Parts: sequence; structure tokens; C-alpha cells
Amino acid sequence: MSASRHGGFHHIDLNVSDLKAARRVYGILLEFLGYQMVKDDDQGCEWDFAGVDGRASFGLRLADPQWINHVHRRYAPGLHHLAWRAESREQVDAFHRILISRGVPVLDAPAEYPEYSQSYYAVFFEDPDGIKLELLHEG
Repeated sequence: MSASRHGGFHHIDLNVSDLKAARRVYGILLEFLGYQMVKDDDQGCEWDFAGVDGRASFGLRLADPQWINHVHRRYAPGLHHLAWRAESREQVDAFHRILISRGVPVLDAPAEYPEYSQSYYAVFFEDPDGIKLELLHEG
């Protein structure tokens, strides 16, 4: 296995309570970053990204009906947030404008976060189930 592929994620699947609402938010982000939708039906959807480190896939699945009313708790055991890399600060800013124009809840507008690193610049937003999402540029 090549060193550039070792350790990178291959796929992430999330269960969501409202597939249509989640598809809208994640679609905005993933398609902005160059992912291509490869599946879309009543049970789920999936986007693939072919990058220099190989292919990565991100999927949404409709949650089991018994868990539809489950509320995501960011500080409970489990997922805290997901973050994607941007090519530049300008890309972070452009994406922030898209979030605002599409009515996606923004938790924190683009800003520097020196507590993470000297050149960390990010926007934080939220999916319909309350999962924190981030687009960042570092460098």
C-alpha cells in the first residue's frame, strides 16, 4: 500500500433523521468541494471524491424509525464534529456566503483559530440533526 493512501479515510456513513434535509446541507458542502453524487434513493445517498490520495466516499442513510427522534449530543460519547479541508481562506469565505444564502445554520463565521494552529481559519455550521460541521484552511 502506498504511503499516501495509508491512514486516510475510505468512507463515512451517517444515519440521519430527515434524508431530504440532510441531503440538502451535505450536498452543498460536498459538491462545493468537488464530490460527485453517485447514489440517491429513498434509503440514502452517497458522494464520491477522487483525490490524489485515492477515492473517498461520504454517505447518508435514513435512520431506523425507532431512532428518528434521537437528538445528537455533541459532548456525549460518539461523534463531536466532522471537518473538511479547503484550498484557501477565500474558499472558506465563499462557502460561508453560500451557507448564508441557503439558510444553513452557521455556528461560527469564518475566523482564525490560533489555539488550533497559527494558520487555522474555519467556518463552523450545523446539519439538520445538530451535528457540527467545519470547513477549514490551514497553511
